[in-house]
Amino acid sequence: MAKCEICDKGVRFGIKLSHSHRRSNRMWKPNVKRVAAVVDGTPRRIYACTRCLRSGKVTRAG
Repeated sequence: MAKCEICDKGVRFGIKLSHSHRRSNRMWKPNVKRVAAVVDGTPRRIYACTRCLRSGKVTRAG
């Protein structure tokens, strides 16, 4: 579950490059946390990235 429910940030793919220039696939995952947030006036557990938590897009419940 590497997807933010607020900004829809998900997994990104790219290429890992070694010192000898051998290429292989890799992926970057967002820093997603499971938090209790207020959604439509009711507290719910959602997955939100730390960027959304830090910027105030998510109102924490409790």
